[in-house]
Order: sequence, then structure tokens, then C-alpha cells
Amino acid sequence: MIFVTVGAQMAFDRLIRTVDEWAGSHDGTDVFAQIGPSNYHPRFIRVTKFIDPPDFRKTVEASNLIVAHAGMGSIITALELGKPIIVMPRRGDLRETRNDHQVATANYLVKGARVVVALDEEMLLRKLDRMDSLAATERIGTSASPELIGKLREFIEHRTESAFEPH
Repeated sequence: MIFVTVGAQMAFDRLIRTVDEWAGSHDGTDVFAQIGPSNYHPRFIRVTKFIDPPDFRKTVEASNLIVAHAGMGSIITALELGKPIIVMPRRGDLRETRNDHQVATANYLVKGARVVVALDEEMLLRKLDRMDSLAATERIGTSASPELIGKLREFIEHRTESAFEPH
């Protein structure tokens, strides 16, 4: 099963429409999508508006591929569970979000090997056509690394010390 998710805050009709049309030309492909407050009515994929967090995680676990907006919750969950993920960012200029933070996230992620990025609909269609070549990824841990925790502790201690110094 392919699981498509757009998060809970905003619709992402461009992503859902692209996957729906792709599924329509690929009979027998099982696609389930969490579409948020969308006005688009998919014809070829199963949908729900919202999924609670425990069911979201279970759906990711049961999926072979995740297709998502560039939201960190979706990305981190897929990586924690070792699932291949294709990310297509929302765009501010299309009023899919308030700014281009998801484009910036996608541009950063494209440098790594764990997340497949599709910057537009055509790229997404090409990635979906080659989804069989997408392998499961190595799972990431569910907690921060000791190095990150140490750096954060050092930063906080430094900030706390300087806050009490006389000015």
C-alpha cells in the first residue's frame, strides 16, 4: 500500500490530485490518503480527512511507500519505521502554505540519501513510476543522539550562566 499524507492543518490538493490521477492510470495499485480539509474529491484512491496519531503510525507501519508533504512529523515517522518516503513540498507562491519553509526543507533533504524529493508534479509522477526501486531505509532512533543532547545541554548552560551575569 502507498500511504499519502498531507498533515492535519491544511489541504494540499496539488499533491492529492497528482497521486489520484497516477493511481487512475495504474489499476490495482492500493493507495490510501489522509487529505486534510481538502475540497478535491479523489476518484481512484481511498481517503480520510484526518487520522489520529496512533492510527497514523499504524498506517505508516503497514505501508510499502509514504508520499507526503515536507512536514517533519511525516518524515520522521517514516524514517523511524524504515519506510521509503517521497516528499513534495507545499509552495508559498501557490498559497499552499504561508511561506516556502517546506521548499527549504526539501532542498536540504535532497542532499541526503534517506528521503526522495519531488519538487513538482512531474517529478512526483516519475518517482512514483520508479517506486519499485525505492528501498526501505535504515531506521533512525526515536531519541536524540548523545552528541546532540550534549550540544544542547552546553548551549542551555551557557545561556543560563550569561543570563545571570551583571550587565
